[in-house]
Amino acid sequence: MSPKMQNNPRPSLLYRMFDSDAGYKFRSSPITVLAGVVAVLMIGAAILAPLIAPFDPFNKASIDLMNSLTPPAWQQGGNPAFLLGTDDQGRDLLSAILYGTRTSVMVGAISVLLAVTAGIFLGLIAGYFGGIVDALVMRIVDIQMTFPAIMVALMIDGVSRTLLPRDRHDDLAIFVIILAMALSIWPQVARTVRASTMVERGREYVQAAQVIGRGPWVIMARHVLPNVMGPVLVIATINLGVAILGEATLSFLGVGIPASEPSLGTLIRIGNNFIFSGERWMLIYPGLTLALLVLSVNLLGDWMRDVLDPKLR
Repeated sequence: MSPKMQNNPRPSLLYRMFDSDAGYKFRSSPITVLAGVVAVLMIGAAILAPLIAPFDPFNKASIDLMNSLTPPAWQQGGNPAFLLGTDDQGRDLLSAILYGTRTSVMVGAISVLLAVTAGIFLGLIAGYFGGIVDALVMRIVDIQMTFPAIMVALMIDGVSRTLLPRDRHDDLAIFVIILAMALSIWPQVARTVRASTMVERGREYVQAAQVIGRGPWVIMARHVLPNVMGPVLVIATINLGVAILGEATLSFLGVGIPASEPSLGTLIRIGNNFIFSGERWMLIYPGLTLALLVLSVNLLGDWMRDVLDPKLR
């Protein structure tokens, strides 16, 4: 290695990201920076909930009904051990919010991951092969998009209640929500990937790969897929907030996570039952947590759209 190369090492990946156009647009928008900080802190706190939560809301031995409906620590009658108060079961509300955010983020991330995987696969084969394959996939997409996520969740919930024993239904409730949200998101991904693939398959690099004998699956995976991932990342980021909000909506309606397991939706549903009896902290703090989480994720999705959409550059 020459002395010149030793004196000028290649910049690290983190520095290159910071010095890129995306990094500049991120730094130049105070709202986006604030949204990123809030999202990282909230998701990080949710992931580390078993380590930083004062109590374990899943441990029934640590729950005392005598502590139920305790107000926040700074209000009259509050207990310093319960910073944000307790719910009707005597669970520490701060711990329940941390674990509930963890559940909501997990449901949102897994459902988006499943939707993106299915949407990319079906969108690629529809856009690349065209013909009957394209028509079949697009008709499935059109049919799927006529059903909102809530209706899909209600149908899946009804089928699961019919086929599964009653004691098993609550154990599988989280999978019902994940499947419902994934089914409602994947058509958007498939349509976007299909449109981008139809443009990319006529490019010279695809034709060159066909000439040298590359198979269609290799071309789609190694050549077409990297060039259609930009819009997919935007859709995935925005729909992460949609999935988290969808989980909260379904749990609020009683279709999602059971009340014995904390999630932001179930905490809001429980708090709504006590809003007129004075225990408003049970609704306010989970509601604010959900609003901040979804808003920060959506703002990051808008930033990614501004960065990756060539029409907005």
